Amino acid sequence: MAKQPLKYGEKVLFSIFGAFIAVAVISFVVLESVRMHTHKPMFKTLTHFTLSPEGKKGFNIYNKSGCSSCHKAMRSGTNMGLDLDGVGSRRSQQWLLNFLSHPEKTYNDVTFDHGAPPKEAAYVSQMPQEKLHAISVFLSELKADRGSADAPEPPKGDSSFINMMLKSFAPKSWKSEYKDIRKKDDQGGKQPAHDNPGK
Repeated sequence: MAKQPLKYGEKVLFSIFGAFIAVAVISFVVLESVRMHTHKPMFKTLTHFTLSPEGKKGFNIYNKSGCSSCHKAMRSGTNMGLDLDGVGSRRSQQWLLNFLSHPEKTYNDVTFDHGAPPKEAAYVSQMPQEKLHAISVFLSELKADRGSADAPEPPKGDSSFINMMLKSFAPKSWKSEYKDIRKKDDQGGKQPAHDNPGK
């Protein structure tokens, strides 16, 4: 069966699609080139950590156990699993310890890698409690700055984006039913880590 030549409309569509692919590839190469050669970070870092002696011990165990082959923490590792930077602002140290010890029971659902064998990270829950405690302390010390995706509170002050979203999607009664926590005075009071922010 002879091949039919492309119709004019098909040629136009393929040309547009090809142009989009070419622009995307060129843009990616330029962005990576700029990122690699700039001395200033392109994006603001919104996570931080100050490790206690127990946290440092947990970090060493985390590293030696190969956790970074799936997870990213302290801005190094892979993105195959959950990014752990900022996890200490979402989960309490006790919740993290419970999860490391009994993943699916704590998560209240099936997990991808943590749990009973033959899951790839089944070895974690079989570690001694002393090691799991140190790792949980390390993870609890990976904090997120206010306003980041992992932080329990939005950025301080007004945000035109948040105001626009509230105006567009929040019911008119939200101001009388809820408190706008952006306006509260932050006198150094700590926001408790949330143990059930959703899966």
